[in-house]
Amino acid sequence: MKVKIETPLVLEQAKKLRAGDIVEITGTIYTARDAAHKRMLTEYEETGKLPFDIKNAVIYYAGPAPEKPGMVIGSAGPTTSYRMDAYAPKLIELGQTGMIGKGARNQQVVDTMKKYGAVYFGATGGAGALLANHIKKSEVIAYEDLGAEAIRKLYVKDFPAIVIIDSLGNNLYETEPPKYRQ
Repeated sequence: MKVKIETPLVLEQAKKLRAGDIVEITGTIYTARDAAHKRMLTEYEETGKLPFDIKNAVIYYAGPAPEKPGMVIGSAGPTTSYRMDAYAPKLIELGQTGMIGKGARNQQVVDTMKKYGAVYFGATGGAGALLANHIKKSEVIAYEDLGAEAIRKLYVKDFPAIVIIDSLGNNLYETEPPKYRQ
């Protein structure tokens, strides 16, 4: 099923999505990779604050390339999600409802998604230049010293993704491979 969604990704909307749904995301999302995630959680432990409102937020696991003249952003493809697995459960617990990346997640992340109603979207690896066309605004909002791994606030229009793991724990990485082994 093809679904248009807007951010913030409220819990009721996240819970309606099912593994295999093809989505187009419009609204604000944030980029953060492992270095930013680690720093965010350290900052949270020390101050009780995060650099942006995590409630109903979608984090895109990406470290965009520098923009070329006249462009909003450079190539912005997904990074491998398991590198955020140590940090994702706490952010989901704090209210994050969506993650965009590539690759499988560990059981703790899936269990936390089920408990709190979050979803995991897959974006096509190797298609960063094409995905960047859906990014209409970009600004660094935290950890500028991390360069490409700084946290960015993006405004995206019809950003293409697929629901890989839904809030019930249905997981395309588990359900689909057996179909192709036959």
